[in-house]
Order: sequence, then C-alpha cells, then structure tokens
Amino acid sequence: MEQEIFLKTPYITLGQLLKIADFISSGGQAKWFLAENQVEVNGEPEARRGKKLYPADVVQINGNTFKLKAGQ
Repeated sequence: MEQEIFLKTPYITLGQLLKIADFISSGGQAKWFLAENQVEVNGEPEARRGKKLYPADVVQINGNTFKLKAGQ
C-alpha cells in the first residue's frame, strides 16, 4: 500500500507518523513498535521515534509506503 501524507508543519517525527498512519494509538507505544517492527526512512533502517521527517522523505513500515509531501 502506498499513501501520501501532507505535512502542515515543516517536519513531523517518526512517532507522529506512526500515530497518523494508525500503527499506534498513543505516542508512548512508538518505542515498543519500533523495537518490534521493521521501519525504513529513505531506504535506511530507523528505530528513533524522534527522527525528523521532511517533505520528500519516503517511509516504509511493514510493507506499507508513506510519501511525505509539503502542506495542503
């Protein structure tokens, strides 16, 4: 599945993306989720929930692809 995420701010964190994409229901679950699941940002493995994501970044989570775009 491929989905576009439109940012209303200059960036979001990986933890916020997990919440927006409904992988977690609260920010406190991000650390656990990242330890248990494979997440890649622009093709590189990423496990930091505070990782800043900007427009044009591509995030892959369990076979799902999220492309970040500037506001709308």
